[in-house]
Amino acid sequence: MAVGLDELVAALRNDGGDFAAVEVKSARGGLPTTLAESMSALANLPGGGTIILGLDEAAGFAPVSMSNIHALKQGLASKARSLTPPPRLEISDGDVDGAPVIVARVAECPVSDKPCRITATRRAYMRGHDGDYQLSELEEQGFLRAREAPHADRAAVPGSGVSDLDPDLLDVWLAHARSRPGLSRFVGDELLKRAGVVTAHGELTKAALLTLGAYPQQFYPQLNVRVADVRSADPTTRARNATTLDGPVPRMLTATMNWLRVNLASTVRAGADGSVRDVPEYPLEALRELVANALVHRDLDAWSEGMAIELRLYRDRLVLANPGGLYGITVDRLGAEHVTSARNARLVDLCTNARDPSDDTRVIEALASGLPRVAAALHAASLPAARYVDTGLRFTVVLRNAGQRPVSAAPVTTELGDQGPKSGSQIATVLAALRTGGSQTVEELARATGAAPPSVRRALTRLRLEYRLVEVEAGGPGRHTTYAATPHGDV
Repeated sequence: MAVGLDELVAALRNDGGDFAAVEVKSARGGLPTTLAESMSALANLPGGGTIILGLDEAAGFAPVSMSNIHALKQGLASKARSLTPPPRLEISDGDVDGAPVIVARVAECPVSDKPCRITATRRAYMRGHDGDYQLSELEEQGFLRAREAPHADRAAVPGSGVSDLDPDLLDVWLAHARSRPGLSRFVGDELLKRAGVVTAHGELTKAALLTLGAYPQQFYPQLNVRVADVRSADPTTRARNATTLDGPVPRMLTATMNWLRVNLASTVRAGADGSVRDVPEYPLEALRELVANALVHRDLDAWSEGMAIELRLYRDRLVLANPGGLYGITVDRLGAEHVTSARNARLVDLCTNARDPSDDTRVIEALASGLPRVAAALHAASLPAARYVDTGLRFTVVLRNAGQRPVSAAPVTTELGDQGPKSGSQIATVLAALRTGGSQTVEELARATGAAPPSVRRALTRLRLEYRLVEVEAGGPGRHTTYAATPHGDV
């Protein structure tokens, strides 16, 4: 879904910093010196990104005075030509709080041309949580490998054999694999070869080692999960219960979920019948889906073999990251449609029949139903929707806990402002205006509710994150966007 400039700035102010796909620079004293690095990073980012000149992040993204706007636009175009390949730019004028800004849309470079580099230095950059960073040689290899269809999970593991499989995992897998009509015709070594467990020379495939191996880390020490609780109030304590979880995928999934059960905070809630139960700060159903996805979709090529899946618990969020970006799908389509696209097709196939013998739960279903279940579980727990960030070389999921509960999940005492009504929440007021008045712009909603436009934008941002509104007419940078309410229940 396209995002208008008004909504984008409101989201930046609400979040307090840049997004992965948005770089804001004041340009008060002219063209920023780090502009080429930002362009390189955004051109390497899936979907590209946006540069906004004329806002001061340190001042809450307030507009600043820019001299010679025409020269700044020319400078943007010149910087783009200093990259190899030059990314395509769409430069337009915008307006924030009545002041002019410059909006430059940086198109993603074709996969066959990545990484996009600064021609003079031959350096390439990527987006990170704290700005742009220079790609390492290994990360550059990741982009080069992405030019070809991924088959790393089918590769033979030198020195391995059937004796390196876990007998219990193999027995369970065989019992389910034999139920498949195509495989049921084969037995013994022939079945293992046809299913992609072993190669023609009797070595295990990397997918089979990870799914059914007794100890895959004997061959690949870093293909594991590193977890840590970093919520300590003591500044001298870097992390609590930090550990490495290893073994084959089914056992790593079980171990990660057990670690989460121990380390997640919980609240005691009473049911209508008077019974009480402990409720974890994040729904376990959602976490299991996300961890399983990380395990089966992480990059397995040589460039990423030294990188682990990382899970961190912070005071206000949970962050789960795995090496390798999305394959065959974009972030905006995740969970919105039943599309299956597997980076590790062999690993996914083997894991559909794999189970941890301790509880007989399958690893994945491969029906593209996991992320819709994540969204449903988070919504049922009155938590914000998951945030997915794909940088091309790394895929990150961010969940916010009850401390960052969406405004619509509980009564809100914040009013619309001096000009706004003194009853009800701003979310409910704006949503009611959309339902009674039909599709409207920010300005129209401000007039209808008597609220200041910034308050309306904050409410719209929350409503969009909760899937309670849609854009009827996407305005795009510098233009107005029209919003309409979806058929969801009242807040």
